[in-house]
Amino acid sequence: MRFSANLGFLWTDRPLTDRIAAAAAAGFDAVECHFPYDTDPGAVKRALEETGLSMLGLNTVPGDTSAGDFGLCALPGRTSEARAAIDQALEYASAIDCPNIHVMAGKSAGQAEAASTFRENLTYAVEGALTRDKTILIEPINTRDVPGYFLSTLESASLLIEQMGVEGLKIMFDCYHLQIMGGDLLRRYSAHAHQVGHIQFASVPDRGEPNRGEVRYDWLLPELAAAGYKGAFGAEYRPAEGTDTGLGWLATYKALG
Repeated sequence: MRFSANLGFLWTDRPLTDRIAAAAAAGFDAVECHFPYDTDPGAVKRALEETGLSMLGLNTVPGDTSAGDFGLCALPGRTSEARAAIDQALEYASAIDCPNIHVMAGKSAGQAEAASTFRENLTYAVEGALTRDKTILIEPINTRDVPGYFLSTLESASLLIEQMGVEGLKIMFDCYHLQIMGGDLLRRYSAHAHQVGHIQFASVPDRGEPNRGEVRYDWLLPELAAAGYKGAFGAEYRPAEGTDTGLGWLATYKALG
């Protein structure tokens, strides 16, 4: 099994390029991030080349977080902002050879036009991604942490992909969010494996280090690999007492297979 460090949560006390170096030193096989846009992509690419790591994914910008935004692409009336965010992500991903872009839907529950807005913006994103050999990811996010988030269940994400019928659109299977929104992770992964583009994980319910809580990742992750998942597992958790202090799980999990 291979593991990717999500630098949106890990080593946040240092610049992004230093986080890449820290991930390599810790023994991660790859990295991913949330919003790298304040860092020059050339500097990021150099850091990746120096460490031999690849950047597996990044997110579109969330919008105005001070106003409560948590994504733009399912927000009626904000299509120009959403598509600018998509363009920005595609350009940055191309500059650093990053294969996946998570297009954030946003909080638009109850808005009648949200579904059509999201589909239209995803169509735009996929069309741009295909010309750059990128994959667009959509992520169900739990409504306990983000009330009103448009896309909150695995099943709704699966149905959307089926209905759109386009290439290059996959699901971000985040075990933390999906445990909260239904659990039964191995069976549900197996039912939707053909639509999954990336897997992330963290402890539940506190989103801390993955060697505690209600999900036995030392059992689940090898089972997901046995069920056909070939990608790296993205460690997207909030360290309890500093990233390095809590990294004991990594060597243990890498030894599992």
